[in-house]
Amino acid sequence: MTSDTDLTDSLRRAGVADVLTDAAHRSAYSSDASLYRVVPRAIVRPRHDDDVAATLRVCRELGIPVTARGAGTSVAGNAIGPGVVLDFSRHMNKVLEVDPETRTARVQAGTVQATLQAAAKPYGLRFGPDPSTHTRCTIGGMIGNNSCGARTLGYGRTSDNVVGLKALTIDGERLVTGTETSGADKVVEELRNVIGADLATGRTEFGRFGRQVSGYAVEHLLPENGFNLTEFLVGSEGTLAVITEATVRLVADPTYRTLVVLGYPDFGTAGDVIPQILGFKPTACEGIDSRICDVVRSRRGPGAVPPLPGGTAWLMVEIAGEDQDEVRERTSRLVAASGAVDSRVVEDTAEAAPLWKIREDGAGLAGRAPSGLPAHAGWEDAAVPPERIGAYLRDFDVLVERHGLSAMPYGHLGDGCVHVRLDFPLDKPGGPGKFRAFLEDAADLVVSYGGSLSGEHGDGRARSELLTRMYSPAAIDLFRRIKHTFDPDNLLNPGNLVDPDPVDANIRVSQARPVTVPLALAYHADGGDFNQAVHRCTGVGKCRADTTVLGGVMCPSYLATKNEKDSTRGRARVLQEMLDGDLAPDWRAEAVHDALDLCLSCKGCASDCPTGIDMAAYKSEVLHQSYKGRARPRSHYSLGWLPRWSRLASRMPAFANLMTSLPGIRRLALYFAGVDKRRSIPTFAPRTFRSSFVAKNTGKPVVLFVDSFTDHFSPEIAQAAVDVLVDAGYAPQVTSRKACCGLTWISTGQLDAARRILGATVDELHKSVKQGIPVVGLEPSCTGVLRQDAVELVDNDKARDVAAATKTVAELLSETDGYEPPSLEGVRVIAQPHCHHHAVMGWDADAKLLKKAGATVKRLGGCCGLAGNFGVERGHYEVSVQVAEQQLLPALDKAEEGDIFLADGFSCRTQAADLADTPGKHLVQLLREHKR
Repeated sequence: MTSDTDLTDSLRRAGVADVLTDAAHRSAYSSDASLYRVVPRAIVRPRHDDDVAATLRVCRELGIPVTARGAGTSVAGNAIGPGVVLDFSRHMNKVLEVDPETRTARVQAGTVQATLQAAAKPYGLRFGPDPSTHTRCTIGGMIGNNSCGARTLGYGRTSDNVVGLKALTIDGERLVTGTETSGADKVVEELRNVIGADLATGRTEFGRFGRQVSGYAVEHLLPENGFNLTEFLVGSEGTLAVITEATVRLVADPTYRTLVVLGYPDFGTAGDVIPQILGFKPTACEGIDSRICDVVRSRRGPGAVPPLPGGTAWLMVEIAGEDQDEVRERTSRLVAASGAVDSRVVEDTAEAAPLWKIREDGAGLAGRAPSGLPAHAGWEDAAVPPERIGAYLRDFDVLVERHGLSAMPYGHLGDGCVHVRLDFPLDKPGGPGKFRAFLEDAADLVVSYGGSLSGEHGDGRARSELLTRMYSPAAIDLFRRIKHTFDPDNLLNPGNLVDPDPVDANIRVSQARPVTVPLALAYHADGGDFNQAVHRCTGVGKCRADTTVLGGVMCPSYLATKNEKDSTRGRARVLQEMLDGDLAPDWRAEAVHDALDLCLSCKGCASDCPTGIDMAAYKSEVLHQSYKGRARPRSHYSLGWLPRWSRLASRMPAFANLMTSLPGIRRLALYFAGVDKRRSIPTFAPRTFRSSFVAKNTGKPVVLFVDSFTDHFSPEIAQAAVDVLVDAGYAPQVTSRKACCGLTWISTGQLDAARRILGATVDELHKSVKQGIPVVGLEPSCTGVLRQDAVELVDNDKARDVAAATKTVAELLSETDGYEPPSLEGVRVIAQPHCHHHAVMGWDADAKLLKKAGATVKRLGGCCGLAGNFGVERGHYEVSVQVAEQQLLPALDKAEEGDIFLADGFSCRTQAADLADTPGKHLVQLLREHKR
């Protein structure tokens, strides 16, 4: 067998430059959005077609499998493989041409669907298929699986929207399809003979309804369908050829769109009316029910689900057209004929967006079953003819109950396609066997309805073995002959479609090793199980989406490096490898620390990831376990103990400032502190806030949590907060000098010390809280610790009480009877919400307060890039700047004279001052300056 070194050397001798073989990357690519773990030997990120051809040549000569991969959002396990994984998303990701005359676009395989949409938008065009992963899935991946999305009723499947392909066969021959086919003549001729020898099977078993995606799309090769090689290759899951480029059809968006939400007593009843709904020619018809809404509310609060009409199941129907009156008339007739118990009509697309978002985030939200247990893919996107969907849904619920499982179905009911995650007991003895038993019964059920095992994600490892239950022996034999024509040695994506892997082989969850060491954090949402916590990541890949388009924070380091191991998903995969595999066998494994090194601990994933991954917490746990009882990096003692050093410096602030400003001493100080020499050292205030605070005795009591950053570096913010709170009718009190949230100890993984420090602070705050006195924080990261980390770290009723009583300034003022903010009419604000503010507390209260005051606000997404100690540590400066360049620095560069940079976070203000020479204000300073 060829060694990994020989493979790498051969690839590089062949001119392939971007080859990854380190344990962190191999772990990150060992899974996609499926249940399966197959570790690759190498990852190649091709820069052009010649790299692909060279890789195929090397692999063909050495007998090594090749798997093409886009964004890795496949739920069927068809984007992972045991040999070389070709990741097209890193370099071959460009829109090469948009032709508005022919309404086509030419794109490379790794082009993200949303990137194509952005390129087509200036011409009033778009690519029709729009899967829920459109912000990160690639066109090549959509072609591989024949993806569909919510608007298939209006625009068709991917196969209906691809007019030409460029591909390479395993023999290195270039194949071009479209109006004419060229290249790979021998393969094409043999394929004609294979199909011609069994036309009866092709005519009777394929193309029976729109969502029949399972197996090869043989119907397109029939003579009466023009031997359409383009549409045939769509959905072949990379098992026949490697697609490098596509010419796709574009469509014009309708001028008017109306969302109609129809309520029904149950999901089956909603399915029963689909035939009537389809009579009104909707562009989309999606289904959700109360189970998914309950999960959204439990995860994101009661206000996270927009108002829905009566019922416990809903159809989200889109009516679109060029004539508004016609759209309204069709909508009215639809509502009247729908048989719904209640309805809601939404014409405003902004108002409709949060409703669509619930459906769009379904794959991630469904990561927890109604039982509260982890829910898994595996039987994810089966489809039946739409006229039979209601009865199928009822029978499916019976099947789920019979197997002792619970589910949360949702999906494209107008197409007869249902998505579902199930709480298979994969981590329990016999779990994989129970998984197999359910899949076999589910396959039989869907086949009994004339359906397809897959309706849009492909068969992959999850369903290929079950194709014998759907197709006749003749059809299965036809698949084998087609595969042999293209790939006689079975090197292209083996284990899928033909000679498949067993459905219960290589399931990563079932292989997980239990965590035996005492954990520092409670992991309440996962029953105290770190294993369950890291396996929350189902791989939907939202962390790869561009936040400059999507909004939110997650994942700033991935956007900076575009390395999979630096995404939230990639890190989760490496942590899963620590529990499941052998590439990262323990907490101190190089791969684990490599993957976590560029995690900013921004907590963006805690709110933005649909599955609720909290990588900041996992990183703290890893650092805690890795360095417990051992020497730590220098920055852990300097930055990690910053509050302690700040208290010491406050005794002689002038001397401390002098010492850190002298060039020689400054360089030494930065070196020994583990701080990048390009970073400035904040100036200590001449007097701390606490030393000058005078308590007010009139008004409602409130505890002002004075954090170390505010007390020692920005005491003017605390004084502004006092003035604002007094003006609002409060009498601020302050915590003792020793009260600290322990943030810097938490972020550096010194969790034993953090628990002691934070526990003492919780005890002190609880004395006020039990009297009904609220706590208000100024520094968002410290406020976030009191709101969230304290519950996980201190883990007692006092911590929970303090968390419930802790508020931001905006939250407190918004709840204050009679409070009216000062007028900010004419004030233009560029606001950078701190990442922890966004993730833990949410910034809505601040946005509403500023709007009420009359300010014009430009709210930035993403992270500032400093993120506490991350951006100042040696080795992180370049990435810190790259993160700032995503949104913060461009916004400040475009700022007009008089614009105010609003940033409550000390790190955000520091980053803007360091990189853009722009001072920032805290909300309380802005309010005080414009005091009535």
